Amino acid sequence: MKYISTRGNAPAKTFTEILLGGLAPDGGLYLPEQYPQVTRTELDAWRNLSYADLAFAVLSKFATDIPSSDLKALINKTYSAQVYNKGRADSDASQITPLRTLEPGVHILELSNGPTLAFKDMAMQLLGNLFEYALAKQHDELNILGATSGDTGSAAEYAMRGKRGIRVFMLSPNGKMSAFQRAQMYSLQDPNIFNLAVNGMFDDAQDMVKAVSNDHAFKAKYKIGTVNSINWARVSAQVVYYFKGYFSATKSNDEQVAFSVPSGNFGNICAGHIARMMGLPIGQLILATNENDVLDEFFRTGVYRPRGTDHTYETSSPSMDISKASNFERFVFDLVGRDGAKVREFWNKVDSGGAFDLKGSTYWDSLSKFHFASGKSSHQDRLKTIRELWEEYGVMVDPHTADGLKVGLEQRRPGLPLICLETALPAKFAETIQESLGRNPERPTVLNGIENLPQRCEVINADVVKLKAFITANVPD
Repeated sequence: MKYISTRGNAPAKTFTEILLGGLAPDGGLYLPEQYPQVTRTELDAWRNLSYADLAFAVLSKFATDIPSSDLKALINKTYSAQVYNKGRADSDASQITPLRTLEPGVHILELSNGPTLAFKDMAMQLLGNLFEYALAKQHDELNILGATSGDTGSAAEYAMRGKRGIRVFMLSPNGKMSAFQRAQMYSLQDPNIFNLAVNGMFDDAQDMVKAVSNDHAFKAKYKIGTVNSINWARVSAQVVYYFKGYFSATKSNDEQVAFSVPSGNFGNICAGHIARMMGLPIGQLILATNENDVLDEFFRTGVYRPRGTDHTYETSSPSMDISKASNFERFVFDLVGRDGAKVREFWNKVDSGGAFDLKGSTYWDSLSKFHFASGKSSHQDRLKTIRELWEEYGVMVDPHTADGLKVGLEQRRPGLPLICLETALPAKFAETIQESLGRNPERPTVLNGIENLPQRCEVINADVVKLKAFITANVPD
């Protein structure tokens, strides 16, 4: 299988050729030349597979240039009960992603039993093993540059710590994450981990990563790669749990379901879009935003209007405090019939601070065939949802998952089972849980007192020149 750029001006490449990079040379994002199709026979055969075996079946369709025996070994090393046993005491770790049923037809897919208690572990743990495998084959090194609004950073750092030939430079918005999120990242003392707290919002940090990635000479000299969801391997790994969630919530492959997905950067729900394009019977993909509702605005009005830092709100679901959704470009590429020139036209407007409007176009008319719905959630909405779930079901959820449940229950079509994708354990957002329930969330004992550990990070302004200087100073010649 070959991969092409959403902007149409980059040569097609294999899975391993794009694994260690991020953006395509033309500034676009990689997607398969065509989505692999899953037959009904395959769906029937996959229904009762373990998570690791299902991941091998799905990812074999994407990573066609990795020998099957090597890919299977990497996947088995990743998706084990030993790796995914850090979450709740009442979860079946062997399931990797257990389905929690609140009532008939309403489910939460648990994705937060990994090392950092967030769904990002599902893909990042595999990415760490893939990177180490590819670098060993090439006798090479990699300097990972990423930006995080909360969970990507810790998931990446825990996946890459101690990995041979890998350094991580992770940017995060200074003071904008929860105390637990900051402690998870900044308390790591591994010499290959570098944390940089950027004075600004997540979008500022993300823009810095893209600027460095688009400096092709610097990127090549310092061997810069990325773990943000612009990395195709991460998105493909996330496709797996849509299949697993579907099989867990249904009895036959004749049924359809709705997935509700808390969305900031459009990466998680992009994986759902790809799963549906492959043939998974998804009747509805429900996108949930917080007060930063750029994506909801698009699906309601046809206008995609990213906002600047001054108009991006700090909310109690901070991992979604994003106003430029990087992965949205992948969906728009499919929406416009995979016309790279049209995507370039749209993103020329976006990159210059503008917007584009599809209302009234043939593209807008074709949107319905992708089965998206959307909605937004406020601070009071998520407090209410957290409280109601605790009182009705004795289930505690984090604020992002609460956003997904609130919007999912509002938007789902009658008769469709609803599967809400869990974002993180509530332990990561104790301040909001305390406000809603008047009590602190439980956390794995191994993480008690993490906020009191020594922390190290470098505070920098949103300055690409200073970022490059920091990388240069910390990468041996």
